[in-house]
Amino acid sequence: MHALLVTAIAASGVILAGSAAAVAGATTLFRRVIPRQDGVRVDLNEMADMEKWEEYKKIIHPNKEWLMQRNREHVTIQARDGLTLHGDYFPADTPTDKLLIGFHGYTSCALSDCASIASFFLKQGYDCLLVDHRAHGNSEGDYVGFGVLDRYDCLSWVDYVNKRFEQKKQIVLYGVSMGGATVLMAMGLPTFPDTVKAVIADCAFTSPYDVFSHILKRDYKLPAFPVMNINNTLCRKKAGYGFQDCSTLTAVKEAKCPVLFIHGKEDNFVPTWMSEANYQACTAPKSLLLVEHAGHGASYYENSSLYEKTVTDFIHQYVFQ
Repeated sequence: MHALLVTAIAASGVILAGSAAAVAGATTLFRRVIPRQDGVRVDLNEMADMEKWEEYKKIIHPNKEWLMQRNREHVTIQARDGLTLHGDYFPADTPTDKLLIGFHGYTSCALSDCASIASFFLKQGYDCLLVDHRAHGNSEGDYVGFGVLDRYDCLSWVDYVNKRFEQKKQIVLYGVSMGGATVLMAMGLPTFPDTVKAVIADCAFTSPYDVFSHILKRDYKLPAFPVMNINNTLCRKKAGYGFQDCSTLTAVKEAKCPVLFIHGKEDNFVPTWMSEANYQACTAPKSLLLVEHAGHGASYYENSSLYEKTVTDFIHQYVFQ
């Protein structure tokens, strides 16, 4: 996401010399970031330097190869606004009442971002349902929801599981980056179901407004006003939501379901303070894991053993084994 945002700002030539420049910059930012992208775009520099990335691939590739050799079922649901959303359902080797729903990051897809965690959970005896966000992967949609719209889709997927399995599944929600924000924002909805026994949010941002404003300030020394205000108006008009319509900080204050927050200490895109703030605001049973030397979305690959142990210890407190 960072690469797209930087490109958008640079292309716009925003110097804030006047209102025309601000409008041009905001319009360019919107067009480069909010509409559906043509393909998966991953900026490896967000995660780590290339030397680390080569080590991470030794974890990622075998996990994805193992996952793709397993039986899977393509499933779809209809979102509340009529979009068809796609997911891949992987049953465990033996019948189970435990199921993980995985949510990916921006411009990615579930089979990319969630392959490693799904492999781990499948080996722990969980079914896994990996879903593509709206405007991503095989799901329909023209505009990215940045968690604000996706929180409703998240509950639609939970509802699908509850109906298909007659509410007999203990559900764990897992999300990374935008997916992390999605599962946290969903917790603030009044219909959040009690079949969800635990939530894991890895490097979640607090709101789209916050993360975009952070990049504007950090890389271009630009204030949020007026670019973000104009962009917010465009997003509301085109995509049907505003960047400040929902914040994870507000959502987790309503939370009753236990939450594990995870963040890399060297995350240069979504600041670590966002997970720390989410943790402080959360009123439910909670835990926080900050991973040394990990960049954005790289905590699992930087220290897999610590990540897996922390996840296992956490969910064992709330999911009946």
